[in-house]
Amino acid sequence: MNNNDLSELLGGGEYETFKPSKKEKEPKGSVNIKLPKFLRRVSLVEKMLFARHLSVMMKAGLSFSRSLKTISQQTKNQYFAEVISQIEKDIKKGKSLADSLEKHPKVFNELFVNMVRVGETGGNLEEILENLAEQMKKDHEIISKVRGAMVYPAVIVLAMIIIGVLMMIFVIPTLLATFQDLEVELPFTTQMIIFISDAFQNHGLVVLGVMIILTWLFMAIHKTAKGKKCFDFSLLHLPIFGTIIKKVNLARFTRTLSSLIESGISINKALNIISRTLGNTYYKESLKEATKDIQKGIDLSKIIKRYENLYPALVVNMIEVGEETGTLEGTLKQIAEFYEEEVDQVTANLSSIIEPILMMVIGAAVGFFAVSMIQPMYSLMEGIA
Repeated sequence: MNNNDLSELLGGGEYETFKPSKKEKEPKGSVNIKLPKFLRRVSLVEKMLFARHLSVMMKAGLSFSRSLKTISQQTKNQYFAEVISQIEKDIKKGKSLADSLEKHPKVFNELFVNMVRVGETGGNLEEILENLAEQMKKDHEIISKVRGAMVYPAVIVLAMIIIGVLMMIFVIPTLLATFQDLEVELPFTTQMIIFISDAFQNHGLVVLGVMIILTWLFMAIHKTAKGKKCFDFSLLHLPIFGTIIKKVNLARFTRTLSSLIESGISINKALNIISRTLGNTYYKESLKEATKDIQKGIDLSKIIKRYENLYPALVVNMIEVGEETGTLEGTLKQIAEFYEEEVDQVTANLSSIIEPILMMVIGAAVGFFAVSMIQPMYSLMEGIA
């Protein structure tokens, strides 16, 4: 994210740089490079800025087409600018904004499209776009905090792997030559380390090929329904991280449901939309089941109470109170704020929680290596004695 995007996320003003319009001549020597399809991405921040700027321009009295043209000229993402230009053309042809957005599902998900459609129908599109921008801002903040908290342990683990591989390639062979000259009988742990070292040193390409194949297999399995379910089950039951994942999903679920209900979307349709936007399979399935039971007249609090491992008693009780008092939207927003604060606290303290665990893992690895290398030397000393 560049400084301009960051200032916008914090509520800043307008873009400082603009793209030249079609009427303006681009400087000589400029090259219009099109990214390949798999690199064409629109970030959450860019979509948030799109919703916010469109809302501001509509309040200022600008037409759809003029607003979209201005935003496309300001957008630095070439792919996103092309998408906005296509939406502008569809608007000029008489299509609604929601129908125009719906033609680009890779950029605008079902949640975005449905909220815009409700805003167009109800005549409060500016407010809906503001709600969308706020919703995406909260999503971005919570995801960024979790990712940021994962950087430290990821760097430590990566450093351990690199150091281990370098030792296997450069250090172990020297020790192996010494053991061979002394004709010392090697214990099993030492033989295992030597085998791994030999594989890295003499069969590096084979090891690299095996690692690539295993990575590809993992990704292929993860894309299947059963593989994704197993992966999500493991994540939910991981120490420390499982709790964070649950809180993130609960915060996103409650805030999104609050925004949809506040926009005028029925709770049944809202749950159906959210079930396709949440990342975890188990939360998706629980909400899909909830859409069926809601149609039967069962309260949401009674439905989610069945899933004790996913929805804590606090969530169930607060939603029940919200249903009884007719303040469900406000109650859901309070739950979302509570879990967002919980995620803030956990991620802020995550490094201090993980650090002792990482130190134990590093200590165990170093200890195993030291014992495996020193044990043959002790055997040699005993033989000499």
